Amino acid sequence: MALANNKAQCFTCHRENNTYTCEGCSKRFCIIHLTEHQQILNDELNHITNEYNEFRHIFNEQKQNPYNLSLIKQINEWERNSIEIILQKAQECRKIVIEYSPTFFNDIEKKFNDLSEQIKQIHQENDFNERNLNYLRNQLLEITQELNNPSKISIKEDSQSFINDISIISSKKPKFNKWKQNAVIVAGGNGKGQQLNQLNEPEGIFIDENKNIFIAVCFNHRIVEWKYNAIEGQIIAGRNGMGNRVDQLNLPTDVIVDEQNYSIIIADFNNRRVIQWLNQNQQILINNIGCYGLAMDKHGFLYVSDWKKSEVRRWKMGEYNNEGIVVAGGNGKGNQLNQFNSPTFMFVDEDQSVYVSDRDNDRVVKWVKDAKEGRIVAGGNRQGKNLNQLYYPQGVIVDDLSRIYVADWGNHRIIRWCEGKAEGEIVVGENGQGNQSNQLYYPRGLSFDDEGNLYVVDSGNHRIEKFEVIL
Repeated sequence: MALANNKAQCFTCHRENNTYTCEGCSKRFCIIHLTEHQQILNDELNHITNEYNEFRHIFNEQKQNPYNLSLIKQINEWERNSIEIILQKAQECRKIVIEYSPTFFNDIEKKFNDLSEQIKQIHQENDFNERNLNYLRNQLLEITQELNNPSKISIKEDSQSFINDISIISSKKPKFNKWKQNAVIVAGGNGKGQQLNQLNEPEGIFIDENKNIFIAVCFNHRIVEWKYNAIEGQIIAGRNGMGNRVDQLNLPTDVIVDEQNYSIIIADFNNRRVIQWLNQNQQILINNIGCYGLAMDKHGFLYVSDWKKSEVRRWKMGEYNNEGIVVAGGNGKGNQLNQFNSPTFMFVDEDQSVYVSDRDNDRVVKWVKDAKEGRIVAGGNRQGKNLNQLYYPQGVIVDDLSRIYVADWGNHRIIRWCEGKAEGEIVVGENGQGNQSNQLYYPRGLSFDDEGNLYVVDSGNHRIEKFEVIL
């Protein structure tokens, strides 16, 4: 609370006197009533702290027993009303909620821990005002409401059936388990070359909301957009051949689309720069960087993996005149948990955790926000072809159940890992190296579309394949 000593009317007693301004409410008080005002704020802080402690007790109880969730209680009531015929359906729904509960509790616990630290800091510093208290109160109300009435998962009743059927509705993408093992070629597949219906060792891809595919065609030194169901692509960046002019590219490895302005952001690997193309106008965003992989989070921050420096840096969109912030690695090349050895592709989740394919360490490492080191979530058991091993991992994506999908480059397969598990499971590519529709040859980039179809950059076969989800 900053104090400004001036003669003015006290807000409480209305007398002209030396008064002091409260930064929180901008009102002026004499010294007596300023002390009273501070006491009121202290009382409010204590009240919020008591509510916080009560919430912690309720949260811990529910976390220990997710069967006390309000959703489970609704399911139980429906089960009793609909007797034996719906017992099986109820059990299926309970299973979905229980499987979802770790993600649900983790999301709340992160917010809860952040709030705990803020309250602790306010107590320690004893420097707060109404704004701080309103913020704390709103944060506590928000997580309390989320605990009691989850916003990302709910019950949907279907009254059209002879009993009121129910199912679990989640704002997250559906739970995809299997894909057809014979892929559909959606780009390339006409041999290696420079024609518009050909690709030459593609690497990174981006799928927009219309299922258009943006491809970093590395050895054609260009970015190609392949419209949905098109028979050929169109060059949208790099049509002037290999070079280092601003209108040229040299071995681009990854591409993302900023769908706010529909600009194309490219990792121009051999030119050591990240460049943006907007309506055929070019702007170099970041220079002198061993850029390989790109990602953008929901807040608009741009992440770049630096192959040479073995690190990942983050920039705020529009603010590229600085060195960015190291969010993973940055401790030189190596195999320790705070190091990388040739990081390539990456994925950033809703919590700004960064998943990085640590290629030459044959592992995928997850760095949570503000962490000092990562933790291995796939591979890390030396190079090999067993289910607990990877061989030069490349593309990495994570679904809404936090399952990690990895393009296992040297094993010609896509493998899925659940965090904390000792080994992964093969999703597609169980049939070894080859060019058949159920085979891959050095896969690189990965992506999902909004229906859950899996797209794989089948680099050695110079094609993009779509493995359709089995619903």
